Amino acid sequence: MINHVVDGPADAPPLLLGPSLGTAIAMWDPNVGALAERFRVVRFDHRGEGASPTPAGTYEIADFGRDVIELMDSLGIERASYAGVSLGGMVGMWLGVNAPERVDRLILICTAAYLGPPSRWAERAAAVRAAGSTETIADGVVDGWLTPEFAATHPDVRAWLRGMLVGSPAGGYAECCAAIERMDQRGDLARIAAPTLVIAGARDPATPPEVAREIAAGIPGARLEIVDDAAHAANVQQPDVVNELIISHLEEAH
Repeated sequence: MINHVVDGPADAPPLLLGPSLGTAIAMWDPNVGALAERFRVVRFDHRGEGASPTPAGTYEIADFGRDVIELMDSLGIERASYAGVSLGGMVGMWLGVNAPERVDRLILICTAAYLGPPSRWAERAAAVRAAGSTETIADGVVDGWLTPEFAATHPDVRAWLRGMLVGSPAGGYAECCAAIERMDQRGDLARIAAPTLVIAGARDPATPPEVAREIAAGIPGARLEIVDDAAHAANVQQPDVVNELIISHLEEAH
């Protein structure tokens, strides 16, 4: 069972929050207060990251998705809305395609249906495995999570995010990279029936707005919102904006 934390009223509509690659439950700390006022919020760590188990073998996006379904089953949640950042969003797309009966509404944040070239992920995984730590790639990765101006004026936030990344188990992180290397969900997007909001950071170098536009164009009826002055960790740099977008999208259904 993957590590998880539940906040909010037990009888409120359930909302699952999936973190980005190299982070953990805490990534949603800037958001959970406002969201838990309205929803039963379930935050979790992906397999191989945070405090979740790091099973042996290769990982695929489907494995992460099945972990979420197992978590929902354990909590007695038949159907939930789902919001995910980066890797969390990739898992959300898989759920929307492969477990539509379990997904109410989707919010896909700073993510991609395909994030090439595959060699980029193979090289990153190899570097982490060789070093036995994510320390070797940490600064380059975290530099893409916040805009340079925000990082310079909020060094504590940058240090907090970097700490999560450096604390990520090397083997698990490498397998997560390998899963992204092999992922291509572009051909499946049209099968997503859940009402979907796609959120992009205007200055995200990892999954820029054009990548978000591809997702929104592929999912029937999806809506795209671009958050100004935000990079890859848009929910951290602009939590109030992202919270408002999430809440408004979900409350259309309730």
